[in-house]
Amino acid sequence: MASTVTSKPAAHAPATPSRPGYGPLLRTRGAWTFLLPGFAARQPFAMLTLSIVLLVQHTTGSYGAAGAAAAVTGVSMALFAPYGGRLADRYGQRAVLLPGVLVHGAAGLTLTALALAHAPLWALFLAAVPTGASVPQVGPMVRARWGVRLQGSPLMTTAAALESVTDELTFVVGPLLATALCTAVTPSAGLIAEAALTLVGGLLFAAQKKTQPEVTAAVGTERVQQASALRVPGVRVLAVAFLGIGAVFGGMQVSLAAFSQSIGEPGLNGVLYGVFAAGNMLSGVVCGAVAWKTAPQRRLAVGYTGLALASSVLWTSHSVLPLAGIGLLVGMCIAPSLITGYTLVEGLVPAGARTEAFTWLTGAVALGQAAAVTVAGQLEDRLWQGAGFLVPMAGTVLALGTLLALRSRLVAPPHGRTVARGVGHRVPVTVD
Repeated sequence: MASTVTSKPAAHAPATPSRPGYGPLLRTRGAWTFLLPGFAARQPFAMLTLSIVLLVQHTTGSYGAAGAAAAVTGVSMALFAPYGGRLADRYGQRAVLLPGVLVHGAAGLTLTALALAHAPLWALFLAAVPTGASVPQVGPMVRARWGVRLQGSPLMTTAAALESVTDELTFVVGPLLATALCTAVTPSAGLIAEAALTLVGGLLFAAQKKTQPEVTAAVGTERVQQASALRVPGVRVLAVAFLGIGAVFGGMQVSLAAFSQSIGEPGLNGVLYGVFAAGNMLSGVVCGAVAWKTAPQRRLAVGYTGLALASSVLWTSHSVLPLAGIGLLVGMCIAPSLITGYTLVEGLVPAGARTEAFTWLTGAVALGQAAAVTVAGQLEDRLWQGAGFLVPMAGTVLALGTLLALRSRLVAPPHGRTVARGVGHRVPVTVD
C-alpha cells in the first residue's frame, strides 16, 4: 500500500534571522546528528569513479576500457538512484540504506577481484552494474532531512549551499585519497577503501532514525497516489543542467589522469582535481553566506553561462599551472549552479517526493559523468593528449542552450496545481 511522507513541524527550524547564515543553520536542533555521519557516508562517492579508472587502466593499459567500466557504474547509478529515492520517501531512508550498503560493499570487492584477475571487459561490466545501482544516495537523504527541519525557512538556501560545500569537500578529499592509495599502496586500494567506507559510513548514517523524514502509511483502504518527481517540468530542466555538470566531472577526471600520466607525474592527478573541487567548495561557501535578492532562476542562468564559458577553454591548457588555474575557475562556477538547482526543488516539488527529486538530479550528474568518462577516454586514446577536455565544453554548452530555452519551467506552479501521472487520472501536487 502506498504511503505519504509527513513533514515534522516547522518548530524544528530556528528563528528566522534577518540575514541567512551558517551559524543559525548549524544551530538547528538535531542537525549535527545527521551531518557528521552523512559526511562520512558520502565520502566514498567521490572515490568510486576515479578508483575504477585508475585500477582498470592499470590492469588493461587503456583509458578507453577504464572509462567504459566506470561509465557502466555511473549509468547504473543514474538509472537506479531515483527509484531508491522513491522507496526512501515511501518506506523510510533506513529501510533503503541498510541493504544498499551491504550490496555495494560486496559488489565493489567483486569488481576489484575481477579487475586484478584480468577478467574480460564484459565481466567487469557485469560487476559494475550492481556496484553503481547500490551506491547509497546519502546526499539527497541529507537534503531531504534539511527540508523537513527548515520547512518555510529562508535558511533553505544556506542549507543547499552547505550541502554543496560538503559535497565538494568530499571531492577534494576523495580524489586525493583515491590517488594516494592507488599510486602509493596498490592500484586496488582505492576501490577497497571505497567499499569499506561506504559500509561503515552508511550504517552510521542509517542509525540516525530520529532525524529521517517520517513515513505514515495510508489510512484504511484509501490509496495515496504519488506522482513521480520527474513529471514536474522544472525537475526535467534541472536534470538536463545537471547532466552538463556531470560531463564536467567525468571529463576532468579522465583528462586530468591522462595529463598527469603523460608528464610522468601520476600523483599530480589528485592535486589538480583537488584544486578544481576546492574552487567549487570556496564559491559554495560564499554563495551560502549571501542574502540573495535575485530570483533563483536568473542566478542559475548566469551561473551556468559562466560554467559553460570556463569549460570551453580547458582544452587549450598544456601545462600544469594554466590547467590548475582554469580548473579552479571551472570549479568556482559549478557551485552556484548546483546550489541554485537544489534550492529550486524546494518550490517545485512537494515534500513527499523531494528525496526522489534530489536523486534524479544526483543521478543526472552520474549519468553525465558516465557518458563523459566514456567519451573522454576514447578521445584520449584515439586523438591528442587533452582531447578529453572537449567533453566538458560540449556538455555544458548543450545544457546551457536547453536551460535558457526552457527556463520558464523553473517557476514554481500555483498552489494546488495538478501534474499528470498517466492516462486517465491526475495527481494533485501542492507546493510547500
